[in-house]
Amino acid sequence: MQAVINFIVSIVSTPAILVGLIACLGLALQKKPGTKIMEGTVKTFVGFLVLTGGAGILSNSLAPFASMFKFALHVQGVVPSNEAVVAIALQQYGTTTALIMFVGMIVNVLLARFTKFKYIFLTGQAMLYVSCLTAVILISTGMKAGATTILLGGLFEGTLLTVTPALCQPFMRKITGGDAVAMGHTGNIGYATAGLMGKWFGNSKKSTEDINVPKGLSFLRDSTVSITLVMAIVYLVLALVSGPHFVETKLSSGTNYLIYALTQAGTFAAGFYVVLAGVRMILGEIVPAFQGIATKLVPNAKPALDVPIIFPYAPNALLIGFFVSFIVGTLSMFGMIAMGSTVIIPGVVGHFFCGGAAGIYGNATGGRRGAIIGSAVNSLLISWLPLLILPVLGGLKMAASTFADTDYLVPGILLGNLGHYGEAAVIAGIIGFTVVVIIWSFFLKSNKKAKTEAEG
Repeated sequence: MQAVINFIVSIVSTPAILVGLIACLGLALQKKPGTKIMEGTVKTFVGFLVLTGGAGILSNSLAPFASMFKFALHVQGVVPSNEAVVAIALQQYGTTTALIMFVGMIVNVLLARFTKFKYIFLTGQAMLYVSCLTAVILISTGMKAGATTILLGGLFEGTLLTVTPALCQPFMRKITGGDAVAMGHTGNIGYATAGLMGKWFGNSKKSTEDINVPKGLSFLRDSTVSITLVMAIVYLVLALVSGPHFVETKLSSGTNYLIYALTQAGTFAAGFYVVLAGVRMILGEIVPAFQGIATKLVPNAKPALDVPIIFPYAPNALLIGFFVSFIVGTLSMFGMIAMGSTVIIPGVVGHFFCGGAAGIYGNATGGRRGAIIGSAVNSLLISWLPLLILPVLGGLKMAASTFADTDYLVPGILLGNLGHYGEAAVIAGIIGFTVVVIIWSFFLKSNKKAKTEAEG
């Protein structure tokens, strides 16, 4: 039984395999020739490996950034990192997490089939992490690791992963210029908030991507060049502040600290370039393949894909969002030190992926001002909300890491605090959440039908 569970978890938590199988199913439902099915499946599989490989290069190149930052400021505290906290939690909650994820996937497909929210969540590691968070909180409220916890946890996760892409879709249409893909990440609540901030306080006529570059500096229009130069400045400053002794003994294995900084900046740009190649492969294969699923299983379904899928649409907004988010996170850290509370150290990877994406969402609705305001507000959420989730994580609250993204933090805090009122309150809260989402969907359907009839 355990081997079967591990096999299923390995499939659904590996995005390349999961999305490759989805593409295979979609092409088969369209009755494509065997050669076309094989071609589409392999290209989708490889495309996701390229995408995740590029994201891995980005993350790895940011690790020295984080080390130099902590050393330069001499700070210690809790670092929000989904990967780290889940690795700790799975040792105790592994089986429950796996079964919650399985039930959650079924709930997601059913809700996509029978409600207006036609989003199939395909980011495997995010599903695993949400399942883990749900298991930790439910068991920490006093529920036993049995069938009730698994079914309730799956219902909660499946509903959450269906509705959060819906929150982001109006902004995704502006970002991508279409309606073919959705956002399948665990920062969706923050991204939608950033989009609203841009809409309310920004100016969409002045996009980050329209920044005027003098003719003599036209080479900066190439994203690879501009990203390399910007990150080189940042890395060199950090290396100089940290000093050659720390960099060369702790990070670079003896390589000159300035050369090491330049190499990491170039590696970061290379990771971004790889991500772009992966995005092109995926969009070229998964969207046509998904038409089969949309036609046969879930009419009008859209694949909800991982956050790097939007990076090519606004690379300037991505960098602006990252830097603004990290600066706000750093200022928040100093605020916590002054208050004498637990200190949340800004996680560089989290601020890059979530802060950068928030910048893209803010730019889509509010231009440059929207990118700055949107990423700043998102940063405040991911900087301060970890303080509120720590008390509801049971034995994990003393860990050196915690959950980082808004879609863990906001639902986790709400669900965990419901636990203070007993198991009945948790059950009622989860069922109520699903019912509200279903009613909301049908209310939107009714509004659309009424509007169509009125126009007719």
